[in-house]
Amino acid sequence: MKIQQIETFATEDVGFVRLTADDGSEGWGQLSTYHSDISALVLHRQVAPYALGTNPLKVDALSDWIVEREHKFPGSYLRRAIGGLDTAAWDLRGKIERKSVCELLGGAPRPIRVYGSSMKRDISPADEAERLKRLRGEFGYDAFKVRVGSECGHNKDEAPGRTEEIIPTVAKAVGAECDLLVDANSCYTPDRAIEVGRMLEGNGYGHFEEPCPYWELEWTKEVTDALEIDVTGGEQDCDLATWRRMINMRAVDVLQPDILYLGGLSRTLRVAKYAEEAGMPCTPHCANLSLVTIFTLHMMGAIPAAGPYVEFSIEESDYYPWQYGLFDPFPVARDGKVQIPDGPGWGVEINKDWLEKAIYQSSELE
Repeated sequence: MKIQQIETFATEDVGFVRLTADDGSEGWGQLSTYHSDISALVLHRQVAPYALGTNPLKVDALSDWIVEREHKFPGSYLRRAIGGLDTAAWDLRGKIERKSVCELLGGAPRPIRVYGSSMKRDISPADEAERLKRLRGEFGYDAFKVRVGSECGHNKDEAPGRTEEIIPTVAKAVGAECDLLVDANSCYTPDRAIEVGRMLEGNGYGHFEEPCPYWELEWTKEVTDALEIDVTGGEQDCDLATWRRMINMRAVDVLQPDILYLGGLSRTLRVAKYAEEAGMPCTPHCANLSLVTIFTLHMMGAIPAAGPYVEFSIEESDYYPWQYGLFDPFPVARDGKVQIPDGPGWGVEINKDWLEKAIYQSSELE
C-alpha cells in the first residue's frame, strides 16, 4: 500500500486532510487549528513530497524522516502540518481494520470524564462562577478550569485584582462539588507564580497550568519544587528532545502535549510513553471542539499514563464560531463525560458543505 494523494481543505482557523492510498482506502485527519491555511501550504510543500509513495501504515517512522529531511525547519508549522498527515493515516488504518483508533491502541470506546475548560478572561469572576454553576447543572461537570493572569503577561493581570478575586469566587461557587484547575498561559515570574500557587492551594485547587513562560523550563521547575499543587505544562512544545528534558528535570508534575501542535497522534504517544516510564500523568491540551478533542478522547481511552480527565471547551459560539458544523457526531458532555466515538477510525464524518467552502489543494503521486 502506498500514499497516492494528499488533499487539504482549509480556512485560516481549521483545516482537514484526506489521505488516499493506491488501493482506494481513505482516511481523514486535521491540521492544527489557527493559521491552518499556512499549515496546509507547509504540508504540500514540505511534507507531501516525502510522504507520497510511502506506506501510510508506517506513519510514525515517516514523521521522523520528514523532520530529519526538513531539519532546517525545526519549529511549529512543520509539526502542525505533519499532524494532518499522521491523523489521516490513523483514520485510514482504523477503517481498513474496522476498528476505532481507541481500539487500535488497545482501549475501548466508552464515556470518558472531561473537565469544563474556560478560555475567557474578559468575564468577571462573579459571572464566571455563575456560568460554571449553570454548566454544572446542565452537563454534570465535576471539574472546571479557569484563567488567571494574562497571556505572556509579565506578571500583569487581565484586569487589576482579577486573579485574587476569581480564585476564591469560583472555589466558593463550585469547589465543594468540583475539582478546580487554573491556566496562567505563561504569565508569571517564579516569585509571583509561587505567590499565586499558594492562593490556589489555600482555596482547594489541584492544577496550575503553565505558570511561567513555557520556554523557561528552569523557572517552571522552581515553581514546581516550591508548591504542593500539581504544576502542569507542555502544550506548546513540539520537539521530542524538549519533552525528554522536561521530564528528566521534572519541570512539571503533569504533562500536557497537544496532539496537533506536537505533530500527530504517533508523536504524542511517544510522550505518553515517556510519561508512563517516568510515572507521570498525561492530560493533553485540546482547547477547542475541532477534531483535536476527538483525537484526544481516543488516545486517553487507551494509554496507561492517562490523567483523570480530558479537556473539553465550554465556550459558546461567540468565542469559537468556526468550531461548529465541522463534523458529525459532534461531542456533547453528559453527566460530566463525553463518549469516545466507536465507529471505524475516528468515528466521525466531515461535513461536506463545509468542505465545499474551504480552500482546496492536492498533491498526488505521478
